[in-house]
Amino acid sequence: MNYTPINIVAATQTGDYSLKIEFDDKTVQIVDFGPFLKRSHHPDVRAYLQSERFASFHVTYGELVWGDYDLCFPVIDLHRNCIEHLDTLAQAA
Repeated sequence: MNYTPINIVAATQTGDYSLKIEFDDKTVQIVDFGPFLKRSHHPDVRAYLQSERFASFHVTYGELVWGDYDLCFPVIDLHRNCIEHLDTLAQAA
């Protein structure tokens, strides 16, 4: 099985909590992080509801990162535009 890594090449903010993310395979996704941030109970995650803090993202080594990896998401989840796995959580309950 051949595995070709997918990397993020660019990210730009398109809304309050939305980012346009471009990947090296030419895929482009508009990912809305708002529901994830608002649903979180963790204060370190909810801190990114502050607009200045959310806007502080950067692309490092092909990954989308806030701070020093304070907040990050698996690249494959961003590529699929599926950062929440609510169906998996429901099955586990």
